[in-house]
Amino acid sequence: MKVLPFKIPKPEQDTLVFQIDHSEAFYDKLHQHEEIQISFIVSGEGTLVVGDSVNYYSEGDVLVLGSNIPHVFKSDTQISKASHMLTLFFTEASFGKQFFDLEELKELQPFFKRAKHGFKLTSETKPIKDLFFKLDKSSKLDKFITLFQVLKITSKADYKSLSSFIYDKKYSINEGNRMRDVFEHTMNNYENDISLETIANVANMTKNAFCKYFKKRTNKTFIHFLNELRIEHACKKLILDKDVSVTEIAELVGFNNMSNFNRQFKSLKFMSPSEFRKNYE
Repeated sequence: MKVLPFKIPKPEQDTLVFQIDHSEAFYDKLHQHEEIQISFIVSGEGTLVVGDSVNYYSEGDVLVLGSNIPHVFKSDTQISKASHMLTLFFTEASFGKQFFDLEELKELQPFFKRAKHGFKLTSETKPIKDLFFKLDKSSKLDKFITLFQVLKITSKADYKSLSSFIYDKKYSINEGNRMRDVFEHTMNNYENDISLETIANVANMTKNAFCKYFKKRTNKTFIHFLNELRIEHACKKLILDKDVSVTEIAELVGFNNMSNFNRQFKSLKFMSPSEFRKNYE
């Protein structure tokens, strides 16, 4: 199976796909697919990279990923031993090229606008959960009806964007594999020193060429992305590991300089690590 683009397995005649992922970890390779993805996280947690941004997902989340947005779920198997996700896949053209332009469906347009950068619901997750749990035993017609119930709710609910910038071209196989290797190496080694020379070698490029390449496709420098990844892991540890000091956490996520850790944390979270921890006490 080709990693990028990633094709959703489906019967030839099906325009709407319901998929159950239930294993120790979710598929953890950077990929993109034409289908819009609406997922409910039944169990599991970890890091979710969408386009240019690092996010954290956990049990109960409702996530929407638009067409061809590069993304990867990195399950944290040390915290959660089971990853369970229910997903609907469809495209804007699944039911006809102009189907969603019908006057009767205009109120669904906010969904498609939000989906372009991916989004996470911050309200109305309970009704979505109830709808998803009925899908496994639903007929094809009932699945179709449920999709529109989900679209109606997600078009009006409160939400948080998952990305601020999307590279608007499909990755070629070679380019996709290169970006996959970069993201995979970074996510597996963020707590260690990763120099620009090291990551450029992973991409099989010179340092200067890699810096331009990464910036063009993510709208940020690699160092900024690495810091975001480290800060997200630091946030998780600040919440869960109450007995571990802030200084120790900084070292555990790859910061060798405490002042730099504090500076990067404040720039991304608008508060100090200590203040962030206090908010979860």
